[in-house]
Amino acid sequence: MANAVQQVTILGSTGSIGVNTLDVIARHPDRFVVHALTAWRSVQAIFEQCLQYRPRLAVMSAVAEAGELSERLRAAGSDTRVLAGAEGLCEVAAAAEVDVVMAAIVGAVGLEPTLAAVRAGKRVLLANKESLVMAGKLFMDTVLEHGATLLPIDSEHNAIYQCLPVDGEGRAGKTGVSKILLTASGGPFRLWSLDQMRVATPDQACAHPNWEMGRKISVDSATLMNKGLELIEARWLFNLDVDAIEVVVHPQSIVHSMVQYVDGSVLAQLGNPDMRTPIAYGLAWPDRIGSGVAELDIIAVAQLDFEAPDYQRFPCLGLARGAVRRGGLAMASLNAANEEAVAAFLEGKIGFTAIPDIIETVLAQTDSSEPDSLDEVKQADAFARERALAAIDVL
Repeated sequence: MANAVQQVTILGSTGSIGVNTLDVIARHPDRFVVHALTAWRSVQAIFEQCLQYRPRLAVMSAVAEAGELSERLRAAGSDTRVLAGAEGLCEVAAAAEVDVVMAAIVGAVGLEPTLAAVRAGKRVLLANKESLVMAGKLFMDTVLEHGATLLPIDSEHNAIYQCLPVDGEGRAGKTGVSKILLTASGGPFRLWSLDQMRVATPDQACAHPNWEMGRKISVDSATLMNKGLELIEARWLFNLDVDAIEVVVHPQSIVHSMVQYVDGSVLAQLGNPDMRTPIAYGLAWPDRIGSGVAELDIIAVAQLDFEAPDYQRFPCLGLARGAVRRGGLAMASLNAANEEAVAAFLEGKIGFTAIPDIIETVLAQTDSSEPDSLDEVKQADAFARERALAAIDVL
């Protein structure tokens, strides 16, 4: 399999993960071919990608944008066929000829196509953490049932995966593991006071010191909710109790995460902060290939700092940990409320420090029962969004 040309579908090709995935693929044309690309509304961006990478299929979320893309591709002489909506996303994720699916759609909308890829037994490169946050048990049960290979792409989870014992099917074990140390940069407001954060602007919140990311995930990094979502993701990916997952603030973003063993050993994965490293690892697994990332000059880095997170200034982290302890639908509700609160902040409707207030309000109205189906997860997601929007309206 390692020497065969692999067909790749990229769910969310115009976002930062999708763009970086295409960059790695372009470096290895003898190993990878793009089968399908998908985008939300970025017609120009995916049009240019289609001309360069010549996928068999492209998917837009809305019919209008799909029609526009189709017309433009036809006029340019491209034979890429265009699909629309959730049905199109699931089709390209589960297509028989596809070997690898990069699941990089941000937010709850990425859950169904990612599950479609899992049900089809694909190798799924998971960059959509919301899939596990919303439906962790259902998702992981489906992975086992259909024999899919699940490889985490978030830099922290990819680092943990590389430091854990892994079997021939790609499943990470936990023999001898005492805890996971999940590193966080601390975001742009690591040294800000609460008073400063109350008047923070969206542009300030999106100015991440180390990583180039989309605006939603950048705000999550600023609130540390991104680390809270990653904590939930780690709980499901590695089948660990939440108390065995510790968040450590590491401003340099060089140590991407660590695993501590019962014998006192601590294994860490280090590298320059560039998402092409975990992407290349996932694409080529179990091999290693060039990613285009510069080698780490540890002498130039000179110093690595670590500190405990401040739960008072960054309450989102505590809300996420609490949602894991409650279990069930609390995690899906946390994710939905956060998405609506972040969107409201980016639109100037609420202040930065109101984001955790909205989430806490929604969680207080949330049923924590364990969902038996994806429909129950969707219902909880919809209810939490309604409650979040209601809370936003009264601010």
